[in-house]
Amino acid sequence: MASLMRQKLFSILMFYLLGTLNILPTETASTFRHYNCTQKPKFSPKSSYQFNLNKLLSKLESKVNSTNYYYTTVSGRNKQDTVYGLFMCNGYMEKCGECVNTSIQTLKSKCIFNKEAIIWTHECLVRYTNMFFFNTTKKSPSWCVKNSEDYEGELDIFNRMLSSLMKDLLTEAIEAPMGSVKFAVKKKSISQEKHFFGFAQCVPYLSKENCRKCLRDAMDFLQTCARGKIGGRVIYPSCIVRYDHYLFFPLPRGGEEISTELNSLQFELSTIQEATNKFSDDNKIGEGGFGAVYKGVFSNGLEIAVKRLKKNSSQGATEFKKEVLLISKLQHRNLVRLLGFCVQRNEKILIYEFVHNESLDYYLFSPQNHRKLSWSERYEIIRGIARGILYLHEDSHLNIIHCDLKPSNILLDNKMNAKISDFGLARIISIDQMQGNTSIISGTYGYMSPEYAMLGQFSMKSDVFSFGVIILEIISGKRNVDGNGKDLDDLLSHAWKKWKKNRVLELLDPSLQHSFSETEINKCVQIGLLCVQGNPDQRPIMAKIAFYFSCDQLGKLPLPQEPAFFMRGKTETKDF
Repeated sequence: MASLMRQKLFSILMFYLLGTLNILPTETASTFRHYNCTQKPKFSPKSSYQFNLNKLLSKLESKVNSTNYYYTTVSGRNKQDTVYGLFMCNGYMEKCGECVNTSIQTLKSKCIFNKEAIIWTHECLVRYTNMFFFNTTKKSPSWCVKNSEDYEGELDIFNRMLSSLMKDLLTEAIEAPMGSVKFAVKKKSISQEKHFFGFAQCVPYLSKENCRKCLRDAMDFLQTCARGKIGGRVIYPSCIVRYDHYLFFPLPRGGEEISTELNSLQFELSTIQEATNKFSDDNKIGEGGFGAVYKGVFSNGLEIAVKRLKKNSSQGATEFKKEVLLISKLQHRNLVRLLGFCVQRNEKILIYEFVHNESLDYYLFSPQNHRKLSWSERYEIIRGIARGILYLHEDSHLNIIHCDLKPSNILLDNKMNAKISDFGLARIISIDQMQGNTSIISGTYGYMSPEYAMLGQFSMKSDVFSFGVIILEIISGKRNVDGNGKDLDDLLSHAWKKWKKNRVLELLDPSLQHSFSETEINKCVQIGLLCVQGNPDQRPIMAKIAFYFSCDQLGKLPLPQEPAFFMRGKTETKDF
C-alpha cells in the first residue's frame, strides 16, 4: 500500500513539474551571460514592428551558418517600424552558430515586446534596435565582470604587465581595415609560471579612430573596476576587452606543439599500475558514477589520485585526449588539479593531485569521524565551493557544468580548504554539455535538480540547485535524503518550514550550539533556499550568489520560493 501511494505521489509531482517548470533551452556556454532589454518604449503585439523584428531575427539565424563571423541586416520600410540588427562572433571563434541561435531565443524569451535588446556571451554578440547604429560607437549598456580572486604577488609588476598587454591588444585590434575582423589576442608572462592572456575586439563597422576610442575607454574602465583581480572583462555594445590568468582562446600553433603538450600529460599504464600496486583493493579510496579511485605514489614520492574510468564511454581516444588537454588548463585554488591521463589497452585513466584530508561528507556524516567542523570552517568551505563553481561557470574558458556536485566530490586539503573534484567528467566521457539535455542521467538523487533528474535537462542552474542542498547539509550536519529510504521529512522541506517560522537556528548541527555566527547562518540558509527553488529561472546564478555572500544586510537578499521536489536514491547512471 505504501509503495502504491508513493507511485501515485510521484505521478502527481511529475505532472506538476512537467506542467510548471519553465526551462531555458541550453543554459550553457552559448546561453546568456549578460543581456539587456533597454528602457525604450515597447512595441505592441502583432504590430508591424514585431513582424519586422521576427523577420530580422530569422534572417540572422539563416545567415549564421553561411557567414562565420559577422552579419548585419535591416527589416522594415517605414522609419518608425524599421529594425536594425547584427550578430558577431568573438574573433577567435571558428564558428558561433549555436551561440547566435541560443542568444536569439534568449532575447525572445527575456525581452518580450522590447524595441531594443543586446546580449553578449563568451562566444558572440547579438543586438537589435529601432535606431540606425552601424556607423556609431555605443558604450551603454556596459558590464564589468571580474574574477573573484585577487592577484597574489607584487601588484606594481602585475599592473605594468597588464598595461603592456592592453597596449599591445589596442595596437593590433585597430589596425584591421573597416568592415573586417577587428580583434586581437595576446599572451604576456610575468614569470615562467605566471602567464596572462588578453582579448580585444570592436564591431567591424567602426573606423580605426572610433575603435581606438571604444577600446581605450573599456580598458581604462577595466583596470579600475577589476583592479588587482586575476581576470576581468568590460563589455560595451561596440567593443569588448578581456584578460585572464588562463588560456581562454586557441593560440595559433601547429599540430606538433599540441602533440608536445599532450605528451607532457600522458602516463604509461605500467607507471600507473606500479604507483597503485596494480589497482589493488588496498589502494582503492573511492567509487563513483564515473569509476573507481585509487591512491598512488610515483617513484619520486609524489602522491596522486587515480580515477579509472568505466569502460562505457563512446568517445574515441583522440577526442578524449583533447578534452583532457582542455580540462588540465583549469586551475583554481578550489579545484582539484588534473595532472595527466593514460589511454592504453582499453583503459582511460585520469591522474589528479592527491588531497590529503577526507571528503566533506566524511566530516559531516561519517560515524567514524570524531573531528567536528567548527562554524568558521563550515562557512569558509561554503564560500570556497561557491568560488570554485563560479570559476567553472563564469571565469573558465570552458564554462563547465559539473552535473554531480555533492559532499563526496568536495575534498578538503590540509588547511580545510574546499576543492571540487570530478569537474569536467561530463565532457570527458562525452555527455554533450552544449545540448542542454541528455538521455544519460549521471548524478546523485537528492542533489540533482528536478528538471535534470526527471527530464534530462541540465544547465548551470542544475549545479546551483546542488550547491543549495550542500549548504543546508553543511549547516545541519544532516543528509537531504535518508540512507535507509524512510519516508522522513526531507532536509529541504524541513529548512523551508524553519525559515518560514523564523526558527532557522533550530536547523543547526548540535555540535555548533556554542560557537556560531547567527548572521552568517541566516544568510547561508536563505541563499541555500534560493538555490533549491523549483523553477530554474528563479535560482540565482553563481555570480549573484557571490554578491549575496558579500552583502552585509540580510534584507538585501531576495525571498525564496518553496523548494523543489526531490528524489530519494543513490548515485547511478541511467539511460532513459
